[in-house]
Amino acid sequence: MTITNIKVRKIIPEGRLKGIISVTFDDAFAVHDIKVVQGDDRLFVAMPSRRDDSGAFRDIVHPISTEAREKIEGEILSAYYRALSEVAPS
Repeated sequence: MTITNIKVRKIIPEGRLKGIISVTFDDAFAVHDIKVVQGDDRLFVAMPSRRDDSGAFRDIVHPISTEAREKIEGEILSAYYRALSEVAPS
């Protein structure tokens, strides 16, 4: 499965939530509402989730392998940084 498009839908300068991303795979399958979040040590990617009956958040969609997660996260963060540099004041 190949990432064919990444759209940075929103950049949020304040708070821990830094951006909202959509990713398209193989020009055929889109995942919306992926979040870029500022963690204690670094930015990370949080997959779309919803709250279950017990109040815990559960991912709706997520990579299965570590390799897939690292590849997706790397490409999303690269796109986020590019978009951030385009809106940053010169």
